Amino acid sequence: MTSELASVDRRLIRAQQRKADKMREKAANDLPPSLQPKKPVKVLTIIVLVLAAIYFMFPIYWALIASTKSPSQLTDSNGVWFAVGLDKLPDAIAANYATLLGWTKGYFWRWVLNSLIYSGVSAIIGTVVAVMAGYATAKFQFRGKGVAIGIVMGSMLMPAALLTIPQYSIFNAIGMDNTMLSVIIPCCVSPFGFFLGSVYAQNSVPDELLEAARIDGAGEARIFFTIVLRILAPAMVTIFLFLFVATWNNFLLPLMMLSSTDLQPVTLGLYGMVSLATFTDRGALMMGALLGVLPVIVLFLFLQRYWKAGLAAGAVKG
Repeated sequence: MTSELASVDRRLIRAQQRKADKMREKAANDLPPSLQPKKPVKVLTIIVLVLAAIYFMFPIYWALIASTKSPSQLTDSNGVWFAVGLDKLPDAIAANYATLLGWTKGYFWRWVLNSLIYSGVSAIIGTVVAVMAGYATAKFQFRGKGVAIGIVMGSMLMPAALLTIPQYSIFNAIGMDNTMLSVIIPCCVSPFGFFLGSVYAQNSVPDELLEAARIDGAGEARIFFTIVLRILAPAMVTIFLFLFVATWNNFLLPLMMLSSTDLQPVTLGLYGMVSLATFTDRGALMMGALLGVLPVIVLFLFLQRYWKAGLAAGAVKG
């Protein structure tokens, strides 16, 4: 009996603590009455946000509906609802999935894996390089620093498509075309990632902390990998997502570099499927596009809290 009473007391105490924490959080976030938005403003804001959510979510919803339809159903049925009953929906999905694998000759999931490799490796390496370069230019003084930053910033103005043919010429000359590295290496270099890394390092890494670590005898490598990377973790997530999505959506570079079907990313593979003169099954294409974008959606959902923190990390000095 005593243990049961103690357990009940502990639950009551935890519930009271949670309630107190919520009240303190609410009090901390409450604005003075003069700064609180009026009710019409709140209603208008909610309406705008709902419309924006519908605008951005509707293409995904439509792709989900279209991926269950046959070519004739795409034109004859209601465009915003399934063409068959919910009881027959699994059969329609299975039919389109089998059609997709047939048109891609079984390469579809290999293409998705290739895209994950290209995007993941490029984003990881590019993030580390961007943060290291940004930290170095933000916290160290060296000869030619201004010129180096100017060159990198100027390269942001150059369209990536202009570099594709020179990059292909270089990789072809050294015999590295039609390899995974011919896609990964160019995608690792990101002037915009360097810019973000520099801004975050400048505003989020205190000089006093670095000096204290140096006084304690820590080397620059140890400072970077044990202190700076921890502080810049939200920024690294932001840069990682940017590079991952940019590489995933990159179409021209793989088109120029790759000739083997088993090395193609999912974007290039689906394009090759659509380019066939005999291709007519748009429902299978929509299923391929939907399945091909799922890894990006999952990644954003998993990392969004770090991404939001990273967006604010470099905005306030100190």
